[in-house]
Amino acid sequence: MTRSRAGNLPLELTSFVGRRQEIAEGKRLLATGRMVTLTGVGGVGKTRLALRIAAEMSREFRDGIWLIDLAPLTAGDLLADTVAGVVGCPQPDLASLAEYLHDKRSLLVLDNCEHLLSQCAAVAGELLAMTPGLSILATSRQALHLTGERILEVPPLTVPEAAEATTDDALQNEAVRLFEDRAASVVHDFRVTDANSATVAELCRRLEGIPLAIELAAVRVQVLSVEQILERLANRFRLLTTGPTTAPPRQKTLRALLDWSYDLCSAEERALWERLSVFSGGCCLEAIEHVCSGDGIAPESMLDVLGRLVDKSIAQRRGRGRFGMLDTLRQYGLERLAAAGQDRSLRVRHRDWCRGLAAQAETEWFGEHQMEWLGRLTEEQGNVRAALEFCLSEPGEAWAALEIAGAMWSHRLSWSSPSEGHHWLERALAQEADAGSVRAKALWVDAWLMLLRGEAEAAKPLLEECRELAARLGDEAQLAGAVHITGFATLLAGDFGRAFELLEEALARRRALGHRGNAWVALFQLAMTAVLMGDPRSSKLCEEVLETAEQANAEWSVSYGLWVVALDRWRQGAYRPAVSMMRDAVRLKLRCNDHLGLAQCLEGLAWILADDGQHEQAAQMLGAAHMVWRSIGTSLPGLGHLAGLHDRCESAVRRHLKEATFKAAFERGSQFSLDKAAACALDEKLTRPTEALQPESDVTSILTRREREIAELVARGLSNKQIADALVISQRTAECHVENILRKLNFTSRSQVAKTWTARQAG
Repeated sequence: MTRSRAGNLPLELTSFVGRRQEIAEGKRLLATGRMVTLTGVGGVGKTRLALRIAAEMSREFRDGIWLIDLAPLTAGDLLADTVAGVVGCPQPDLASLAEYLHDKRSLLVLDNCEHLLSQCAAVAGELLAMTPGLSILATSRQALHLTGERILEVPPLTVPEAAEATTDDALQNEAVRLFEDRAASVVHDFRVTDANSATVAELCRRLEGIPLAIELAAVRVQVLSVEQILERLANRFRLLTTGPTTAPPRQKTLRALLDWSYDLCSAEERALWERLSVFSGGCCLEAIEHVCSGDGIAPESMLDVLGRLVDKSIAQRRGRGRFGMLDTLRQYGLERLAAAGQDRSLRVRHRDWCRGLAAQAETEWFGEHQMEWLGRLTEEQGNVRAALEFCLSEPGEAWAALEIAGAMWSHRLSWSSPSEGHHWLERALAQEADAGSVRAKALWVDAWLMLLRGEAEAAKPLLEECRELAARLGDEAQLAGAVHITGFATLLAGDFGRAFELLEEALARRRALGHRGNAWVALFQLAMTAVLMGDPRSSKLCEEVLETAEQANAEWSVSYGLWVVALDRWRQGAYRPAVSMMRDAVRLKLRCNDHLGLAQCLEGLAWILADDGQHEQAAQMLGAAHMVWRSIGTSLPGLGHLAGLHDRCESAVRRHLKEATFKAAFERGSQFSLDKAAACALDEKLTRPTEALQPESDVTSILTRREREIAELVARGLSNKQIADALVISQRTAECHVENILRKLNFTSRSQVAKTWTARQAG
């Protein structure tokens, strides 16, 4: 860091990593306004960033840049004295200080304002009003709320996405580069390599890109391997305890830093911090009010207390009315909650909120809010998992796990795969043998999930026990479930005649009970059976499936209706309408994030193309479908009703293609990403062989795969937010990738990227 001509900015003793965008934005704000506050959670690097911004603007402040560390100051009435002492004003009162600074072009860096917020605001306001040449750069957990104050929220450092496994990809992220730099300062030959990059990346993700935590972890490479640090991270407050001897006491350990933040909160704010820690992955305001109010926090004051935690950078707004905390803050809150003896009662309230959510979702899933429920349950996946884990680790609570997981059957997309739903139900069923109807329902739901996994034999004893238990209880709803899933199992086994009889019975039972959604599922499976067995009633049943879903405005269900109608059209030889409908189904599958359904669509499209004579394209679709089946932990052979059609298709394609051509097309499809597979399915020409792609230019070859993908989106004119939405990454990560592209190509604007990329494509 270059020292200014006057002032007291310290020299940098360690390298500065990343923050290119924040530095540029901070300099812009300071150039256009006189009061800028950097806000963010403790340990996120506000002080270091402020010092770098100040140093890079030293030429703008001829009379000096002055750092005033307020952390040791406990009395607010000594603030003016402290500032006067640092800048060299002989009189410590505010009026004299303002007079001393009046004709000077100076910058004050007020560091760590959070514990003297009102006093800092008062002094800063007075000085700015009386000294036209003065600017102030402050750091604080929350804004000072001064007129004209510009806020720059300092986010954590960028961390690798889970899919970024290569060393080059990992090192594009600020958190990984910081870890490597600080680790190398204690073990001189430490480097991020192919051997450790995945572990370092996971470590940085677990530490959530918080610079202080990463630096404290990096020091541990003196005595631990990166793998050992990661293993011990569960107890992060004990592990991360070795800060620089020159650091303030609160920054020598992660716990001390969080204790500092906790002590600055009011009693209500501390209580809410602790209670919010029972949520996992964020939560909505409704959930916070349900779980966290009472016992010292009045429901009507909840929003105000939550707002104060957001201001203090303890809680974060996460869009669409959701709030959350960094996991480090959450773990600290959990420890505080346990120490107060309140963790079990709060987890029970959290569990009951999840029970209500699952029950409501099951009631409302088949209707116009179906997509909203799919999105909401995906958002709340972390909370549902946390509630289930509590139920299964707390004696006497497994019944609630059965209830929650059983209710989620209609929204299997809320699980990462059928295997996850089975994981919870298997554990709960093993612990709770006497849950009556709740157990009976869980049995047929688990059997259904096992069938989707391709494990028909494992589903049989579950269905047998379900039938016996439901009959003993006289529970018509669970008897209907047992008949229904038995019919589905029979369909998968290829016994279409018997499956048709069972599914007809299940449909009648479901309708008699008034279960619209369950009845639609039975109707869909009945129609599919009719198509596969060539029953003349198939067209009428398929149209009823699609029409019922459309009337209910249930988009996910409509996608399955389109799929089964497309198969019916194909079996009747209407290939073009079948392809069109199958593509419509693919579009909806993408909206729903339904990977199992997407695999079925890719399979179906391959079958249609094969019969239409497009054999190479069909082989490629078979490969793409294979990739998706594999990604969700199931296999087509386990779904017997489709396996026969797959085998028929593959045999036909192999007869018409040379073996090498078939293998090349299949392999090409199997290497697709999900997005590429879907895009290929939706392409009018369906295939764009990789051999036909233009070779990379010398300029763009230095970019990683992800950077090239983002460069193409920049060339198409997408903003960082639109890029983030398109690639399902955070906006912050998208911004960092764009910055890396500019840096690597030595460009200064997005238009240069667009011009170069357009020329590359044209060449």
